[in-house]
Order: sequence, then structure tokens, then C-alpha cells
Amino acid sequence: MASRQDQLAAFDRLLTIMEELREQCPWDKKQTLESLRHLTIEEVYELGDAILDGDLEEVKKELGDLLLHIVFYAKIGSETKDFDIADVANSICDKLIDRHPHIYGDVEVSNEEEVKQNWERIKLKEGKKSVLEGVPKSLPAMVKANRIQDKVAGVGFDWEMPEQVFEKVKEELLELQTEVKANDHDAMESEFGDVLFSFINYARFLKINPENALERTNKKFMARFMYLENKSKELGKALDDMSLEEMDVYWEEAKKSHS
Repeated sequence: MASRQDQLAAFDRLLTIMEELREQCPWDKKQTLESLRHLTIEEVYELGDAILDGDLEEVKKELGDLLLHIVFYAKIGSETKDFDIADVANSICDKLIDRHPHIYGDVEVSNEEEVKQNWERIKLKEGKKSVLEGVPKSLPAMVKANRIQDKVAGVGFDWEMPEQVFEKVKEELLELQTEVKANDHDAMESEFGDVLFSFINYARFLKINPENALERTNKKFMARFMYLENKSKELGKALDDMSLEEMDVYWEEAKKSHS
């Protein structure tokens, strides 16, 4: 691995290249915070895909893309004299020191949960009106639900045992079924949301990331379905010409090879 000196030299090289591109490249010259935003979000998702695929070479590349965006935003900030990369780095350093009094102060903690609880208390002391202020509005709903539950748990608003959460899941499922029977679509949607929220909470108690779990299932389903498509081509049949019974034979085959 590179030495600290080599790491700093590599970062300095990136800063130099960013300055050159901003001055000389027509595309880079035109970019703004707003124009980069959607590209950054895309890069984060690409990094997430690489992590889920376990492709460390790709993770390295995607981290580089994301680092470029951070440097790009800082460069734009320096041009308006609002902030630069040093401000960005010092800001997160100060935050980390302030929020880890068990490392940089005299607070004692015995486990990870106590660290998270201290983190939320410190944020409230910093002037935040709610522990939920830090949940981005534009997060996908499943990720947002997980973050909401994590944050309120940090101040003690939580169940004590996984069994209690599972009972809540069953309760919400029964309420959903009641609205399904009543054929009240608006109430069904509301109760369905409650079911998902309670399942996400249950996942948290099982130490399962629901987003990762669902994406794992998505990938598994896609692999199995593509196996089915390939089999239909080998048979010279259009997929929609196959009976469900025929499809099921190859689906079961796919399950054995894509578990």
C-alpha cells in the first residue's frame, strides 16, 4: 500500500488536474453545483452496485469517480469564495472529533449502541431541533425508513426485543387484510406502507440492511428470469408462447443454479 506521503501526493495531483480542467476544458468550465448533482447521485449508485457485486477493482474506480466529484464541488466553492477543499476536510475532522468524545474526550462507552446514542444527543446539542433533521428528503423511501428508525432508536425510542417487532409486523398485516376486504384503496395503501415500515424495523433488529436484502433478491430474480429467457430461445419458442407449467420447469432449474 502507498505511504502517507504518496497518498498526499496523489491527492495533490488530483487537485492540480481539477484546476487544469476547470481552466481549460469547455465541459468542466460549464459545470455548477446543480449540474453535477444528478451525476453524483448516479456515481453513488454505481459504487453501491460494485460493493454489492463484491467487485473491489470496480469499487476502487467508483470511489475515484466520487472523490473527483467532491474535489469538483470544492473547486466551485473556492471560486465563489464560500469554501475550498481544506474547509471541507477540516469541517468533517472537527465534526468527527466533537462527536467522538469517547476517543477525544473523557466520555466512556461500552458498546456500539452507546456510541450511536451519544452521537444523536450531541447533534441535538449542536442546535438541531429534531433527531430527524439529518434524514435527507430525497432518499428512496426504504432507505429513509431505515434511517428514521435508526435515528429515533439512538435516543431510546425503540422496541426492546425482535419478538415485539415481529408481533407488530403481524398486527400490521392483519390491518392490511381488513382494508383489502373492505376494498378501500386509500386505506390499503396506508396500511401497506405500515407493513413495509414494520418489516424494515424488524430487519434492523435482525441486523439486516433491507435495501441490500431487496437488491439481493432483485439480482437473484433477474438471473433466474434471464435463464428462463435463454432456455426459451434454445427451444425456439417465444417466452409468451410457453405455458406456466413449462416456465416453472426451467424456473426450478434456475433456482438450483442461482440461489
